[in-house]
Amino acid sequence: MNLFSSIGGAITKIPVAILVTGFLFSCVNDLDAIQQVTHDPNAPEEVTKNLYVHYTDSGYARIQIYAAIAETYEKPEKITKLKDQVRVNFFSSTGEIVSTLTSLYGEINFETGLMMVRDSVVLINLKKKHWLETEELYYNQRDSLVYTDKFVFIKKKGKKGALRGRGLSTTPFFTDPQGVIKEPEGPLYFDED
Repeated sequence: MNLFSSIGGAITKIPVAILVTGFLFSCVNDLDAIQQVTHDPNAPEEVTKNLYVHYTDSGYARIQIYAAIAETYEKPEKITKLKDQVRVNFFSSTGEIVSTLTSLYGEINFETGLMMVRDSVVLINLKKKHWLETEELYYNQRDSLVYTDKFVFIKKKGKKGALRGRGLSTTPFFTDPQGVIKEPEGPLYFDED
């Protein structure tokens, strides 16, 4: 018997034995280890593309929200972040859209009932044809108020000039733009054509 041939036979049998043993034991998954590798504690619990939500009261539409991307987080508070395009329509008691709010980013805090929008914020009253521009705006669902402490700029179609100042509090319908600015800078009226 040749020494090298017996060693060679043993060498070919050893890797096969190791491979079979490794295969048998590698089929067991440690779920805790997998979760540690794949779980990001800062990731949202839910991600939605093209979110479209209607809030109703007694069968009547009150608010309609659209967002290109919505991310919902459960902790530390239940918050949904709205990204890449946000549009909120506010309905009258008869079911028609009275005003529209648009921005590039928003957050809804479900515990406080507060919605914040920022970045290119525009609130338009569709019937009266006046609009508000600001960098950040809040909508409180509980008292149905829209407000900000940032600089605001208000224009009205068919009127010259603009109302401007810092801070504002009004309803989401934004029916009367005059007198809603807390710290006006300039006239409190629109110039006539």
